[in-house]
Formats: sequence, structure tokens, C-alpha cells
Amino acid sequence: MKNKMKAWRLHDFGMNNFSMDIISVPVPNFNEVLIKVSAVSLNYRDKAILEGNYSADILKNGPLTLVSDAVGVIVAIGSGVRRFKEGDRVLTHLHSNWLDDPRKPDEADFMFGGPLQGALAEFMVANENGLVMSPAYLTDEEACTLPIAALTAWYALNSIGQLKRGNTVLIQGTGGVALFAVQIAKAMGVEATVITSQNTKGEKTLQLGAKHYINYTSEPNWDEKVLALTHNEGVDEVLEVAGGDLNKSIMATKTSGLITLIGFLEHPEISFNMFPVIIKQINLQGISTGHRKAFEEMIDFFNVHRINPVIDSVHTFENSPNAFRRLEEGAFGKIVIKVNPLKQ
Repeated sequence: MKNKMKAWRLHDFGMNNFSMDIISVPVPNFNEVLIKVSAVSLNYRDKAILEGNYSADILKNGPLTLVSDAVGVIVAIGSGVRRFKEGDRVLTHLHSNWLDDPRKPDEADFMFGGPLQGALAEFMVANENGLVMSPAYLTDEEACTLPIAALTAWYALNSIGQLKRGNTVLIQGTGGVALFAVQIAKAMGVEATVITSQNTKGEKTLQLGAKHYINYTSEPNWDEKVLALTHNEGVDEVLEVAGGDLNKSIMATKTSGLITLIGFLEHPEISFNMFPVIIKQINLQGISTGHRKAFEEMIDFFNVHRINPVIDSVHTFENSPNAFRRLEEGAFGKIVIKVNPLKQ
């Protein structure tokens, strides 16, 4: 195997400081494996890091290889490795040190793609604890979409929400987390309503298993429509991905229901009237993907229900910046970069 590889690294914030560099292939140490990266997928987090909207000091240790979500094959192992062997196809887990509850306060220090080096490279090194086996039925392009988007949806609906057949969920938008939530909800027997700004996207969510969709552009009082669809009770859970004003989400949630705070597409700060939250005894829960145990449980679920991720587009490794531009445009499904490793 060559001792040099290509990696897309961020030297300073902004697309102009994002470049494909030739660097040394990393060497796995104790409990680490070397992965030949097959494909990666982008998340809003990657865009926020690139633009400097995630963490001001994330580049304090020098250039950062971006992207957390990847699938690849283990090509070398360090000493002490017990969970995997050479030839295993594995997925990265964003919170590489978060194995199960309770979550420790320093979990954010062990995230791939910042502050740890990421996966947008021909090879990457990872601690074996930050990896899970990839579902065999999925292609590389499909499998690499699971670590953040699918796990976030699963953790919100199952681990935290503990929804059961016959429950209801309101899913905001048609991003990666939202579409996985629709598919997972269908497999769980949970009735999903999606809000979106485009009827064409809404119709596609019905094909994926949503029960209803609401165009919030033509129906700005979408919370009233949600109440009408739920016999004036509200949904058991809202997957809140926009941030900003939560008042409509609160009104659409049933008494003692749950709002899972997942994203900040609209604004990282939220505002709401506390009175209905108190009266309805609504629970607000922040979600930052999930732990490894939940990831493995989700993969078992996917293997049973044969859920296939929705892919918006696949880009070449050399044209990685185009994938980030597509993310900016607003995709329907996941954006994938097919990595072309060096010959071993």
C-alpha cells in the first residue's frame, strides 16, 4: 500500500480554503484500525463546519479532514483490536466514544470530522469503538448515509420517543433525518405527517410511507391542520429540525407529548410561549444523533425491514466541493461522495 493519500481538508473557514491535499496515510495505533474509505455522505453539520458556523476553534490544531459519515473496508489493524478483522465493511459513528447511556460531558471531543479527523480521504484511522458493522444488503452509497441522519431519526423515534404502533409523529421538512424518520415510522407502525414547502416533495414522502403532508407555504397555520388530523389531540412527538419559533410545534403536540430538538436550519436560537408548554406538560428533548448501542439496534431493525436510504445525488471524490454546493441548494435525500482509493 502506498504511504501517501488524497484528503479534502479545511485550512480556514470558507470554500476557498477547502482543498484536496496529498498527505501521509495514517497508521493505526492501539485499538485502532485503518479503513479504506468507499463512500461518505454529507450532513448539515459538515456545511456548518466548513462555513465557520459550528465551532470557532475547531481548526485550532491545524487543517481538518471533513465529513463524519463513511463506509469502508478495514485494511489494517493495530494492536489490541478485538471487535473487527481485516476485510470487515464498517460504518463510522459520529460520537465515536459514546457507547451507551449515560452520555458523558466530553463526548463532543470524540466526533469524526471535527474535532477528530474525518472521512473525506482515501484512508482514515478510527478507534474500533467508534465503528459498527455495515448492513450487508446496502450498497456503499446507501450504507454511508446511516451514521448521522438515520441514527438521529431512530434515536428520536425509538430510543427517546419510544413510539409504538398507532402513535403519531410530525416530521418537519424533507432533509436526510426527516426522510429516514418517515421510513422508520412506517416500519414501526407509527403514523407520520410531514410539513414541507413543496407539494412535489410532499407527494414523495407519501410514497415513502407518510400518512399525510402539509404544505406550510399554502397553509401557514399548519399546526391547526395537524390538530384536525389528530382529532384535536395533537401528535405524540414532533421532530423539530428548523429551530427559531417553536410555538406552532408546541400547539401541534398533544398533552404530555414530546418535541425532539434536532436541528437549527432556521436559527440556532429558539423562542416560544412557556404557558402552553407548562399547561400541556410538553417535554423538550435535545437530540445529538445517538450512542453506539442504539446504532447497532437500528442496524438490526434495518436488516429486518430492509429500509433503503433515499439518495439525492452521488458525486466523485475529485468534485467534492460540488457535493457541498448541492447541499446548499436543498436536496431531497442524502448527498453521497464516492471515494476512489489508491491501489493497495
